[in-house]
Amino acid sequence: MARHTADHVMPHTHSHDHDLEHDHAHDHGHAHVHAAEPAAEPAAEHACCGAACGAAAAPLRQPMAAPAGTRSAAYRIEAMDCPTEETLIRNKLGGMAGVAALDFNLMQRVLTVHHTLDSTDVVVKAIATLGMHAQPLNADTPADAPAAAEAPKPWWPLALAGVTALGAEAAHWFEWGLPYAPAVLALAAVLVSGLGVYRKGWIAIRHGNLNINALMSIAVTGAMLIGQWPEAAMVMVLFALAERIEAASLDRARNAVRGLMAMAPEQATVQQPDGTWLAVTARDVPVGAVVRLRPGERVAIDGRVLRGQSALDQAPITGESVPVDKTVGDPLYAGSINQSGELEYTVTAPASDSTLARIIHAVEAAQGSRAPTQRFVDQFARVYTPVVFALAVAVAVVPPLLGGAWLDWIYKALVLLVIACPCALVISTPVTIVSGLAAAARRGILIKGGVYLEQGRHLAWLALDKTGTLTHGKPVQTDFALLVDDLPQARAIAASLAARSDHPVSRAVAVAAEAEGIAPLAVDDFAALPGQGVRGGVAGVTYCLGNHRLIHDLGACSPALEARLEAIERQGKTLVLLASAEVDGANPRALALFAVADTVRDTSRQAIEALHALGVKTLMLSGDNPHTVQAIGAAVGIDEVRGNQLPQDKADAIAALAGQAHTHGGGVGMVGDGINDAPALARADIGFAMGAAGTDTAIETADVALMDDDLRKIPVFVQLSRRTAAILKQNIALALGIKAVFLVLTVMGMGTMWMAVFADMGASLLVVFNGLRLARGVRS
Repeated sequence: MARHTADHVMPHTHSHDHDLEHDHAHDHGHAHVHAAEPAAEPAAEHACCGAACGAAAAPLRQPMAAPAGTRSAAYRIEAMDCPTEETLIRNKLGGMAGVAALDFNLMQRVLTVHHTLDSTDVVVKAIATLGMHAQPLNADTPADAPAAAEAPKPWWPLALAGVTALGAEAAHWFEWGLPYAPAVLALAAVLVSGLGVYRKGWIAIRHGNLNINALMSIAVTGAMLIGQWPEAAMVMVLFALAERIEAASLDRARNAVRGLMAMAPEQATVQQPDGTWLAVTARDVPVGAVVRLRPGERVAIDGRVLRGQSALDQAPITGESVPVDKTVGDPLYAGSINQSGELEYTVTAPASDSTLARIIHAVEAAQGSRAPTQRFVDQFARVYTPVVFALAVAVAVVPPLLGGAWLDWIYKALVLLVIACPCALVISTPVTIVSGLAAAARRGILIKGGVYLEQGRHLAWLALDKTGTLTHGKPVQTDFALLVDDLPQARAIAASLAARSDHPVSRAVAVAAEAEGIAPLAVDDFAALPGQGVRGGVAGVTYCLGNHRLIHDLGACSPALEARLEAIERQGKTLVLLASAEVDGANPRALALFAVADTVRDTSRQAIEALHALGVKTLMLSGDNPHTVQAIGAAVGIDEVRGNQLPQDKADAIAALAGQAHTHGGGVGMVGDGINDAPALARADIGFAMGAAGTDTAIETADVALMDDDLRKIPVFVQLSRRTAAILKQNIALALGIKAVFLVLTVMGMGTMWMAVFADMGASLLVVFNGLRLARGVRS
């Protein structure tokens, strides 16, 4: 017997309960992932660090929740732009009395200190001892305010140091003014180009951190002590030059997402109480204000069209390649471009909470979560550098004790010190992950962490909800039949109950009644019946409105009615039935039936075909009746379909699939609306949410959100994940391969210090540029 269930009969009452339930289920469902990424995980201690500061900062990522009983203070630290500084600050402040927790946002160079201190001056002073300045961010400093402009560092000192170092090499080569001329010229070059390196290196050594500045300071000093003046000068100059180039390259990655913020104008034309229009700073425009948007202008703040119609290019938000028609009641996203007509719209969210700002917040937060490859690389780096440092000490001491030349072996040890820094290795993963996240955001794919970007390549199965996912989720009522003769108000009663739900199928019943002028009735004691429908009292009588399963469970489904319902379902239609509840001993009975039909999205078949081409199998999990599910599945080419699925049934199906897929190294994804399919989304390795219908919820809760509800973006996501994995492997191979080659050359006596600098910084630049290819190659 066909029974209709949860896909369209798990009504969404207008409350926050569903959001809260989904958040809870989703978080716990992914505990196996997030547990590996603690918020306060120490960064890699030996990462390299670019020197230059970035451009204007984008909005700050929301910090972690403050521990109970603490206050929070935020600081912008311009010199804090990589894990090296984070480690120094964490070690300095972590054990300070009154400091409860630290939250680092390296992308924006912001530190949030959760504390119980009477005065935070001690925090600023402690950071100052590390050679960094902490600028407090208070209520008068907007979170999205740009950092104070810093004068660009002049190039002439570095150029002068380079000329001086070349002079030292020439004096040594042609034996001019030996032994003093090469030494003086080299010392001048080191002082001009390397004082900053020595200062940072000394701070690192004092705090027990063997970062690149410490290793370079030791190596250059050692070279000068053994009389290798020209080489010491060239090494320091080359390192300073490479550091400047690397910093500029890193800023490109750091600014990959910030370009989105520039798409929202700083001012909006707002209607004043007297009817006039005035240009107002976007962040000062309140919710509910009326804004005018002329052709060619960008939307400054999220809103809903009040008057007019036009077409808008909203590619920055959804990645759609063609303009989208907008009319009264349609949503507008900040950053979209008005193509034609003039619009007036009502502001629905402050500028700081626009969809565009939320996307940027989400991507920045995602950058803070370490992907599996990045965690492996960080752990490897913490072992690699001390091991190579110990090897360098052994090379400097053991061979001479066995009869070798001290100066020769000390020189080889100094070369090993330069090679010891895993700069290229540590920097390769975050640059690649950030580029991938930014590339996805530009295509309207919001990925909530590097872990999901990496997991996407393992997808073996993708399960999909039906309503609002494969279909438009905007069904219309096609049939109505009164099953009794004594209830002329059946449509009004059903519409009144349906109006209390926001599920698309229920809404179709309510909208049809409203279109025919049927007035709603008062409803008492309204309640949702999960997986079945809703219940409520009208004029003192309790009624139920729900699916085939509900009527069956009530015992109100006769054989004749069952046959009639099955015939309608074979047409691919969804049933909603009105029934009287069992009250005062009266048996429940079916009173009226409504048939509702949905339409398949034009892009659904294309998306399924693309997934199949990538080797991903598909499964539809729907609460709808099996006949409707089979019809939709056949229309779009789904591999396997299952109807009559309650929310827990869907979760169990995902769990079973995951068990099979994981044994073969694969993963399972689930696509739904982010609320109704919460258990299944939480159980899947990657939960995909259709973002356009419920953007706020999707951004907050999904692992991946498709901002324009286009399923074709899931194959793009899988392709991006696979390309990201390939580049990560290339970068790791480059970094380790170059290190291995120069380790062998050094032990064989063929390596030199300046060659080691070229190898170290050259590899860093190679992996940065290789990672940035992701941001270029996946744009719309």
